[in-house]
Amino acid sequence: MNHLQRVEADEESYRLARHAHLVVYTARDDGDLLTVYDCGAAQKPPSAQFIGHLVNVDAPASTERTPTGYIVRLEAGGRLVEQTDGEWVVRPA
Repeated sequence: MNHLQRVEADEESYRLARHAHLVVYTARDDGDLLTVYDCGAAQKPPSAQFIGHLVNVDAPASTERTPTGYIVRLEAGGRLVEQTDGEWVVRPA
């Protein structure tokens, strides 16, 4: 399931909505489960899920710890970029 729009110039980069939320579930043996929601208030299913590690967030965002990982709430959107196999970063739009 991946309904995110790719950034045209880069095949390993996806556009994130202005108020996107990334829910990171860290209790997996094969890497974290990254779940992307277009908006936390929209009550819609997730836009995408990835297995890997969110190693850095460069875009304006707030982070909240949860018992199973953390939530990253973007303030102005961004791009989800795969740096290497399974390592993801969030860059400004």
